[in-house]
Amino acid sequence: MTPFKLQIITPEKTFFDGETDQIIVRTTVGDVGILNGHEPYCAALGIGQLRVRINGEFRRAATSGGIIKVSKEKTVILAQTCEWADEIDLNRAEAAKSTAEERMKSAKGDNELRMAEAKLRRALNRIDTASFLK
Repeated sequence: MTPFKLQIITPEKTFFDGETDQIIVRTTVGDVGILNGHEPYCAALGIGQLRVRINGEFRRAATSGGIIKVSKEKTVILAQTCEWADEIDLNRAEAAKSTAEERMKSAKGDNELRMAEAKLRRALNRIDTASFLK
């Protein structure tokens, strides 16, 4: 496969800036695969996994929201958060899951419930992403 330029940027840092020959990203309407020569494309990202193929092997990351923009020059992902599977602190993710579940039980109103549900989805995504290493 022919490589293409990929940049992944979060509010904190440039997460990845290099070449890949394939990515698979979770958008709000499902997973999308990108190869070199893909048509110009823009989509909102959901909470899910990003898979980046580097040197013939996929590397997984947990993401939570953002956008992807594909052009002839490069593909850019602006992600709210992005964390490689091998860098996820499972203890922290499990604690976040427990906290979110408790907040869901004690939520006072729809807004608190939606916020707790979103935190739970992010925690479960991080746990699921890290589980691919086992």
